[in-house]
Amino acid sequence: MTRAAVLAGVGATVPPRVVTNDELARRLDTSDEWIRTRTGIVQRHVIDPGMTTGDLAVEAGQRALKSAGTTTVDLVVLATTTPDRPCPATAPSVATRIGLVGVPAFDVAAVCSGFLYALQVGADAIAAGHAERVLVIGAETFSTILDPADRSTAAIFGDGAGAVVLRAGQPDEPGAVRHVQLGSDGSMADLITVRGGGAEERSGGRPPLPEDAYFRMAGKSVFFTAVRRMAESSRTVLERTGWQVTDVDRVVAHQANVRIIHAVAEQLGIPADRAVINIDRVGNTSAASIPLALADGAADGRLTPGDRVLLTAFGGGATWGAATLTWPDVMVG
Repeated sequence: MTRAAVLAGVGATVPPRVVTNDELARRLDTSDEWIRTRTGIVQRHVIDPGMTTGDLAVEAGQRALKSAGTTTVDLVVLATTTPDRPCPATAPSVATRIGLVGVPAFDVAAVCSGFLYALQVGADAIAAGHAERVLVIGAETFSTILDPADRSTAAIFGDGAGAVVLRAGQPDEPGAVRHVQLGSDGSMADLITVRGGGAEERSGGRPPLPEDAYFRMAGKSVFFTAVRRMAESSRTVLERTGWQVTDVDRVVAHQANVRIIHAVAEQLGIPADRAVINIDRVGNTSAASIPLALADGAADGRLTPGDRVLLTAFGGGATWGAATLTWPDVMVG
């Protein structure tokens, strides 16, 4: 039979420091009501000084390995937009710190769609016979790239990490990743961006602009584009899987904004109460948001064995994607 990637473990972590809406309101022109009604966010977690994306990735990866009951994998793929350094990639350091010395490891940069991109890489490596187990991590410390005076982004993003272990199995097994569909459109690069720090800036022949060091997002355009692309991608992957909309038990979408999640569900004709939502407690954690939501959903019983699950995301690039899987009987690490 055809090999398939099967989800065998899940783990997640957030830094201990909690920043509430009220705390943000004391230094920004905003309020708890404004943030709640527009985003659904009540609080978010942010790293303390000295903590890094790699630290969170290590913790989430270790927990996923514990959940899977293994200490070894053949590949580590880390999705992040906030690597510890521009060079080298963060994944090799994360792998070594976990004890996976010598294992191939690399970063994937697709912003909020990063986990789905990394999931595709891991699933393909297993399907092709290049790996028996793969550790897929999404980790972000967006607090390090936010403009502290920009309420449109400072109120939305948080830090965190989530991870899954994939193992070789069969397509009809519980936990099998059924299909992944991805897309991109580089003409929308300016919708979600950090302009500074790369070759474009360094070769541009002008002094760096301070504001270019920060993350910027065109909120209204992102909202409408995200809803459209996530819904389109979801329909495509459902068709490829052979599922009807009514077959979907749970939707685990990128936790960008609760209104986006509800709008995608509405466009697909899926009841909003089937969406697994944790953005109220952790904010938008970019590439970490889907695995964090998976871990939360498994821990509190919103995801149960046999559930047919639809994953979907939209991120900078622009990038987007969707995936289908059946939820396995797995304990959160």
